[in-house]
Amino acid sequence: MSTPPVDTVDEVDQTAPEEEYAGPATLTLADREVSVDVTLRGAFQPIDGRFHWYGRIVATDALADVRSGAAARLTTPHGSADAKLSDVDPWGRFRITGTGRPPF
Repeated sequence: MSTPPVDTVDEVDQTAPEEEYAGPATLTLADREVSVDVTLRGAFQPIDGRFHWYGRIVATDALADVRSGAAARLTTPHGSADAKLSDVDPWGRFRITGTGRPPF
């Protein structure tokens, strides 16, 4: 078996989603938009053939009246995606999840 030349560079799929993002985002709820900071991760799941992403929203008083299970749209400088808010951890951070193309 021969080895490829050293100067050969594999092409990188520029359309593939990144696996992590941490930074500013806009959370759009049914009645308002809220500027938030998020930490997000994701991975392709071969069982259902979809990209699953998830993370936490830094605690903010602007989300004090939001309930677990709320539908939202999350927008980062890299894109937008539909999401669902779920449990709040002991530090007041909502969990956010989505499937398909992530907002990062």
